[in-house]
Amino acid sequence: MTPAPVIIAVDGRSGAGKTTLAVELAARLREHHKVSLFHLEDIYPGWNGLAAGIERYVSTVLTPLSEGEAAEWISWDWERHYDGSLHVTLPAEIVIVEGVGAAADAARPMLDAVVWVESSGDDRRRRALARDGSSYEPYWDDWAAQEDEWLEADPVISSADIRVQNRADGRAPDDVLQAMRYLPALAAVLSPELSARRGLQLRSERIDATPDAAALFQNLYGDSANAVWLDSSNASTAPSASGQAAERSRFSILADDGGTFGQSVLHRAGATQLTAGSATVETSGPFFRWLDSVWGRRAVRAPRGYDGQFTLGWLGYLGYELKRETGGNDVRADTPDSALLFAGRAVVLDHRERTVWLLALAAPDADDWLREARTAVGAAAAAVEPPAAAVELPASGPLSAIPEFASRDSATDYKSKIAEAQHEISEGNSYEVCLTTTLESNAADLDPWQSYLALRRRNPAPFASYLKFGELVVASTSPERFLRIHSDGGMRAEPIKGTRRRSQDPAADAELRRELEASLKDRAENIMIVDLLRNDLSHFATPGSVTVSRLCAIESYATVHQMVSTIDAHLRPGAPRAEAVAAAFPAGSMTGAPKISTMDILDRLESGPRGIYSGAIGYFSLNAATDLAVVIRSLVIHPDGDGKQTLSLGVGGAITADSVADDEYEEIRTKAFGVLSTLGATFPE
Repeated sequence: MTPAPVIIAVDGRSGAGKTTLAVELAARLREHHKVSLFHLEDIYPGWNGLAAGIERYVSTVLTPLSEGEAAEWISWDWERHYDGSLHVTLPAEIVIVEGVGAAADAARPMLDAVVWVESSGDDRRRRALARDGSSYEPYWDDWAAQEDEWLEADPVISSADIRVQNRADGRAPDDVLQAMRYLPALAAVLSPELSARRGLQLRSERIDATPDAAALFQNLYGDSANAVWLDSSNASTAPSASGQAAERSRFSILADDGGTFGQSVLHRAGATQLTAGSATVETSGPFFRWLDSVWGRRAVRAPRGYDGQFTLGWLGYLGYELKRETGGNDVRADTPDSALLFAGRAVVLDHRERTVWLLALAAPDADDWLREARTAVGAAAAAVEPPAAAVELPASGPLSAIPEFASRDSATDYKSKIAEAQHEISEGNSYEVCLTTTLESNAADLDPWQSYLALRRRNPAPFASYLKFGELVVASTSPERFLRIHSDGGMRAEPIKGTRRRSQDPAADAELRRELEASLKDRAENIMIVDLLRNDLSHFATPGSVTVSRLCAIESYATVHQMVSTIDAHLRPGAPRAEAVAAAFPAGSMTGAPKISTMDILDRLESGPRGIYSGAIGYFSLNAATDLAVVIRSLVIHPDGDGKQTLSLGVGGAITADSVADDEYEEIRTKAFGVLSTLGATFPE
């Protein structure tokens, strides 16, 4: 008896393309494995024999194969309409079973993976009749009725590990094979395929040009369902700023999930759904464990002369409710806890060197994309974007109607919660509570793209971003870095605590800056978060490497002055990078200190989830680098479940024992001003 094989079922309704898919999968897997293939249509006892065929398949084929034994089975003679000859299917390292009912309830305990193949009814009928001719046509309706009866009683579709939309364009086998690599049950047997995935080659082109970034993004990715623009929208002013501020604003990244390697991921409450082309695979488990399985090891080298840390990889956001994995409570949000796309090709703008880098993983479609991107860069370089100061914003913002926001908390409610937070501080349960609230409006008249363009002009920031995942859009003007890890292990966090609205009067504006710089309360808030982040980074840092290179410095942006500190460290050699990110998540500047007990207090006070707000936006690169911003000053547009779109903005501030309720409430109004005023909206009373 041979060892038990890995058994993969390819199931779906008749005509969905299961046979072709199974044959192509077997051909690809035979490059590294011994593969046996069994078709259920060989065993069904006639046109009315679906249920009986499933029973025969489970007892005479699947059971012995699952035990590593040869399966002896009687075929069905479709011409004589009677039992045919005896056949033997030998076990192999991998066995693929294909046909309607291959993953039926009685079979699933013996299967390692289930692939469900989907296709439209018209396509299925056309394929089935083209394959079997007129012999099938009289029985199509009867067979379809048997399928319906079986599926009503058997939750096979919802039990599938992978679902593939078979468009008969030849992509399904590669998409399914890519999705299979994420199934833990197949990880051991697919180790050669996993090694091939890590053996990636990076192609690059450098272009001396300064394209209009917005025009370039719209040209390349305006029609993409999923796309990300990590936008250093203050790049034109950053060179005159300090060295660290200029460093934060040097690069912008534009990408989608198209091409050979393109993938996207949505994670909700312990379930990860990954889409690779036409195939979708679902796995369970913590998000950061999944992240560790796909990121953190160097897979490519940066091109010569390229100073950026992003060398393709995952881009998107981590929502605040992922705190359930880092010591916080399990709170469910209306939006996914994480949305990421894998970019196998991207455009990187180096604002300092005034160059464009085209990056693409070597693939059959790389040449076509490089040609397309080169043309798009040339067209965008011919467009001239006026400087921010010259832009006249419409009084009503980029909407046909000004949104009317409602707040989760009235002024009275928010100030009452400030008092409750101070009570928790007096009881010794926290030192600082970063209390937030949410403003919401109907987004029916909102143009997300035009809104973001207005935001980036009105309030340019080093970590601005525009994220599109289907109907979910994030338009952010964040100035705050959460965490950076360089490919060489260098770590940096740059928390912001302390904010003043800017004045149009130069003398008054300078006085506001001096007031913030001298504020003992704001310095105390900032230093508390610095101490928290020193502790967060120390979990995976080389002992003695954690330093504070900048404490309570003042940085000025278009609408606010901010107090910023910088904590540096070096990652311990061999330390798991996804766990290092998790150890610091969520950003301490959005929780308070100590983090875990304060998050518990916040869950009681805030009366609802934060969702994407207070999480992180950025990338996880193939060279093991990451750079993540805190999600603040950000609009989120998402479906509300009733066919409408909701527009939300999170705002908050740090509460200490010395906080004055009126001042704290005015601070959240200040933080919201840059976003709301761009839309022509006001803070709700």
